[in-house]
Amino acid sequence: MKKLINSTDTILEESLDGLAAAHADLLQLGPERKFVRRRELKPGKVALISGGGSGHEPLHAGFVGLGMLDAACPGQVFTSPTPDQMIEAAEAVDTGAGVLFIVKNYEGDVMNFTMAAEMAGREVASVVTNDDVAVEKSTYTTGRRGVAGTLIVEKMVGAAAETGMSLAALKALGDEVNRRTRSMGVALLPCTVPAAGRPNFTLPDNEMEMGVGIHGEPGRRRVPLASADAIAAELVEAILKDLEPSKGSEVVLLVNGFGATPLIELYLMVNAAKRILDRAGITATRFLTGSYVTSLDMAGVSITVSVLDSNATRLWDAPVQTAALRWGI
Repeated sequence: MKKLINSTDTILEESLDGLAAAHADLLQLGPERKFVRRRELKPGKVALISGGGSGHEPLHAGFVGLGMLDAACPGQVFTSPTPDQMIEAAEAVDTGAGVLFIVKNYEGDVMNFTMAAEMAGREVASVVTNDDVAVEKSTYTTGRRGVAGTLIVEKMVGAAAETGMSLAALKALGDEVNRRTRSMGVALLPCTVPAAGRPNFTLPDNEMEMGVGIHGEPGRRRVPLASADAIAAELVEAILKDLEPSKGSEVVLLVNGFGATPLIELYLMVNAAKRILDRAGITATRFLTGSYVTSLDMAGVSITVSVLDSNATRLWDAPVQTAALRWGI
């Protein structure tokens, strides 16, 4: 295993210290590094909190700031944060309008965020994302996994929260954005969890895992390596079959790398996915390309499609200033 680490026991703490130092204008660490919080809070605004296992950076801490999250709770690598982290984060960033948890549908995350909501002693609502069309049930979940579509929910709900929208309205919006969003991914190479020191699954050079999860969970099937066009076709067609957007729909197209996929390949996949959408009568009017919801050093890609209307487009275009996303400022 070759990684830029000092110790597998301190990798998360040292990384969080670096994040806080590099983006001190936007965020700060909570006590004992239990959460990352927005440095400047907006009084009277609903506080948005998310989190999950580390190893998916920049999700979630990289999306703390203006127009997105007020706090993020990082667990150890591929391990859910604990309820006390969410409770302390809520206490730190709730300015009186309540708290909205945005939770990926993994059993540990859902259980711990639910416990935190019950114990927080304040008004809390939750949105659970489940955008992955690959499988209905996996190693970590009951029901569909929450993957890169979580970013789209955080962006749109975050923009709405900045306008002063109520907690109930934000939950309804988050649920609606989640319903309009679908994702699917493919792995070319596995990832290596530092504490394990070896790849978390095996994948021969001539095969790929179609529908892989962001922790390396099995997908739909293992198949021979195919061309980029063929991979894009399977991913996008599965998304469109499930999402069923009407012809003429406008969408956000998110092409997301898993951590070891170069941009030259990701933009090639943008081109391939866009051509498939065009043939289906679907127009991608907004794009986001890069490694935003990663799986440590996994090689592969996920594609996310989210249907837009005028309100969703306005929310997507709204200003955002975080460590990982910045526009309109």
